[in-house]
Amino acid sequence: MSATVLEVTRSAHEDVERLERLIVRELQREPANNRDRLFQSHRVRHMIDVITSTTDKLIDIYEDKDNARKDEIAALGGQTASGTTNLFSAFYDRLKEIRDYHRRHPAARVVDATEEYEELLKEEPHIEFSGEEGFGRYLDMHELYNEYINSKFGETMEYTAFLDSFSQMQKVPCNLKLSRQYIEYLEHVLEYLISFVERTQPLQDLDRLFAKVGTEFEQLWADGKVLGWENKGSEDGLSQSQEAVIDLDYYSSVEELMEVGPEKLKEALAARGLKTGGTLQQRAERLFLTKYTPLDQLDRKHFTKDSRNTQQNGAAEQMSTKKEIALMEAKLQRICELLKEVIEQTKENVEKKQALTYEEMEAEREEEVIQADTESDDEEQQIYNPLKLPMGWDGKPIPYWLYKLHGLGQEFKCEICGNQSYWGRRAFERHFKEWRHQHGMRCLNIPNTKNFNEITSIQEAKELWEKIQERQGLSKWRPDLEEEYEDREGNIYNKKTFTDLQRQGLI
Repeated sequence: MSATVLEVTRSAHEDVERLERLIVRELQREPANNRDRLFQSHRVRHMIDVITSTTDKLIDIYEDKDNARKDEIAALGGQTASGTTNLFSAFYDRLKEIRDYHRRHPAARVVDATEEYEELLKEEPHIEFSGEEGFGRYLDMHELYNEYINSKFGETMEYTAFLDSFSQMQKVPCNLKLSRQYIEYLEHVLEYLISFVERTQPLQDLDRLFAKVGTEFEQLWADGKVLGWENKGSEDGLSQSQEAVIDLDYYSSVEELMEVGPEKLKEALAARGLKTGGTLQQRAERLFLTKYTPLDQLDRKHFTKDSRNTQQNGAAEQMSTKKEIALMEAKLQRICELLKEVIEQTKENVEKKQALTYEEMEAEREEEVIQADTESDDEEQQIYNPLKLPMGWDGKPIPYWLYKLHGLGQEFKCEICGNQSYWGRRAFERHFKEWRHQHGMRCLNIPNTKNFNEITSIQEAKELWEKIQERQGLSKWRPDLEEEYEDREGNIYNKKTFTDLQRQGLI
């Protein structure tokens, strides 16, 4: 019964509507942790792909290239091949067909596909991550790091420094960028980052992102403003073998270039496709022209007949290669902006591991395995946490060794903050600069200076403030005690005593 074109169309529309409602339900649910959030994104991505494929089938049906839909609609209206219309006959023929079908298949009933679609919300997608990637939290670029430091365009550096600089390809010289090794390295980096984004951010539309990058790149390339490729003439396209013949940067005049000799000049001219004949001075002058003038701007008379077409084709191919490499760099730059937080977290994770001992790393790995095994699929079930450890950023208890390392079992209370509790020495020391403690000090009319660090009692803070005020008062200038006066007999008095004696008429 469902083999008819109209029934297939109706069923496809129903499937699309069901999937849309399921996507809305799934996105309204708040995931419990990072793993659940990743599974949720992949489930939604799968449903979007099913909607896309179903919509493509509907488009083919509505285009009706074989006129099957048109013929079926005409048959429903009772139109025959001869053009006559017999509506009642078509209706009873269809009714008889339906009755015969159910007579042959008495168990056939209307099937509710709700349960089948509900299963889509319960399944866990299979996603592969390496151990270093930590289920999508970090990048694993060790292979690309080894490829970079062992290449001609790379340099020796630490892995953490590589994570900071692998997206900044403008530092690589232009002549090294044209090598096959550099192009393959760029392809490998892009391939890995695209794969990582597809696994960790399945709802990200990379095709649209790269299309936008391509549009912006075309405009910048036409204006000559692509980062790392500004004002690069054809002289940058010389191969390393050509530059090795004679480096014109070391010569400031034709006379200095003539000292190289006729054979060396001939080789350098031939490498650039220029004429090699003439006197020594003519050869030097011809070669010296290429120092300040790109080859594609030189007069054609300086080139041999065979090299003119070859150079034009080579320059076009070289420009096309440059453009492809620059476009790959632009894509790499944009995808690194998308993964900026992940790159920072990867760097922090690497630095943290470098500071851990082997035992601590093993303890952390075992803790992660135990947590992954005991994690329940039921959203309502609470996470097993008998030690009452604080929760980490991923919604799981932090490792016990980290709990002990930071002393998170120690409670510090601050009366100035309203008997607020702070767990761990680090949080306690940090709270003296936070708004709650500063507000409490302002209420006491006491400045929140370094002198009051470690002071949590209101009484102690007041006593210390009084002592500080007394100490400051002793060092102040007190004119009534320190200002001196002299009477007619030469006796010296301070201001207070002199004033009292003068009032009594004794002076």
